[in-house]
Amino acid sequence: MSSGIQSVISDSNVVTNHPTMAEPFGNALIELAKENDRIVGLSADLAKYTDIHIFRDAFPDRFYNVGMSEQLMMCAASGLAKEGFIPFATTYATFIARRCYDFISQAICEHNTNVKIIGGLPGLQSGYGPSHQATDDLAILGAMPNLTIIDPCDAVEMQQATRAAAEFNGPIYLRLLRGNRVPKVLDQYDYHFEIGKAKLLRDGADVLLISCGEMTMRCLDAAEALEKDNIHAAVLHVPTIKPLDKETILKEIQKSDRLVITAENHTVVGGLGSLVANLLVDNQVSAVLKKIALPDKYLAAGTLETLQNLYGVSTEAVTAQIKAYLE
Repeated sequence: MSSGIQSVISDSNVVTNHPTMAEPFGNALIELAKENDRIVGLSADLAKYTDIHIFRDAFPDRFYNVGMSEQLMMCAASGLAKEGFIPFATTYATFIARRCYDFISQAICEHNTNVKIIGGLPGLQSGYGPSHQATDDLAILGAMPNLTIIDPCDAVEMQQATRAAAEFNGPIYLRLLRGNRVPKVLDQYDYHFEIGKAKLLRDGADVLLISCGEMTMRCLDAAEALEKDNIHAAVLHVPTIKPLDKETILKEIQKSDRLVITAENHTVVGGLGSLVANLLVDNQVSAVLKKIALPDKYLAAGTLETLQNLYGVSTEAVTAQIKAYLE
């Protein structure tokens, strides 16, 4: 194996200065399965890479590996749901959004079956290039009727959202944060996840950052860095992309004439920034809105740290963009 390939693999997890937790999704699913014998797990031959392998080892009789047949897995999950089970179907987000769209629509969402779809490597979480970078999953799946979409910030929310998904009756797409070092941030903010609810994590008079997923962690870090330059940033975390918490978002935007910046680990097309822009137009609310997001292009392969800086979604890049927009 070449050193270049090794560097891509070794950097597949985000470097963080925050405390971390191992496999929050898999561990949460194990705890839920102890409480509810209707919970089952499915994998399309990627159990180790979606953190469901520890569930498989704990409950081998409640785990199904369908092989590299993602479309079949969606149909099987729907069938299990119709028989009263609560299936958690796991694979990479690229395969979910692109390869399985029709099957999710026809087998799951049209019938409103109680399937939980867990997407690994959402947005820019992989250095393997476009085939493994689900930069468009929110835009693609956001058009699906009956589908609730959740983008957690950290390990704390990953665990809470997994439990909320199990207790929710209906199809859910949950972006996965995985691995042995998933950052913990939200425990510092007395945070509790609720489907469909946005939460103001910190207030500030100069700029309102509206963020989702792991970009909330970077916005919080950026806000702390900006304090040193006497710039006061509010951070509104929006973990549920669909249904969007329109009321809370509009309320925060209308508090003052602050600059509004959306931040997401997703293409600038059709994600959180687009939803907020549509919300402003639909409600005839005036605001200066800027977007921090991935570009509308197929991204390069490389080390994750390099790519996040290149495409403007690292903490340092986010901080610099906020300063530039304010100037």
